[in-house]
Amino acid sequence: MPVQEGDLVLKKVSQALKDNRGKWAPNYEGPFVVKRAFSGRALVLANMDGEELPSPVKSDFVKRYYA
Repeated sequence: MPVQEGDLVLKKVSQALKDNRGKWAPNYEGPFVVKRAFSGRALVLANMDGEELPSPVKSDFVKRYYA
């Protein structure tokens, strides 16, 4: 089932960001709300306060969050 607008998702943390916790660092961050879902599988995410993230995210890098 594809991600739709209004769904809560977790976003995969970029491995480019260095974290001194090593393998104990979290793999996902969030939850975020999907503001817009485009046909090319790009998603515009917003945090729980409604502030949109600066760049779209590919749907391959998110997973559904069940509260």
